[in-house]
Amino acid sequence: PIPGIPQELTTVRVQDPRVHNEGSWNSYVDYKIFLHTNSKAFTAKTSCVRRRYREFVWLRRQLQKNAGLVPVPELPGKSAFFVGSTDEFIERRRQGLQQFLER
Repeated sequence: PIPGIPQELTTVRVQDPRVHNEGSWNSYVDYKIFLHTNSKAFTAKTSCVRRRYREFVWLRRQLQKNAGLVPVPELPGKSAFFVGSTDEFIERRRQGLQQFLER
C-alpha cells in the first residue's frame, strides 16, 4: 500500500447453490459467483453469474495451460457417490470452490 493512494480490492463469493433436475439422473448444482471490486481494471464494479462445477474444471485447465511454473490450486473432489447428506456435500463443495477462487 502507498499512502494516499487507495488500495485495490477484489472480493469473490461462491454462494446460493441450486440443485436443478433434482431426483433425476441428470441433476446438477450451480453456484452464484459474486464479484465486487474497486479496481480500475474492471468496468463493472460488481458482477454476478451462476456456474456449474464443470465450468470450474474448465477454468482450472485454462489456468494450468497459462500458469507456467506457478502452481494452480486444486478443486474440491468430484464424486458421484458421497458419504453424508446431499446438503453437506454441496456445502463442502461450495467451500472448496470458494477457497479455489480465493487462491
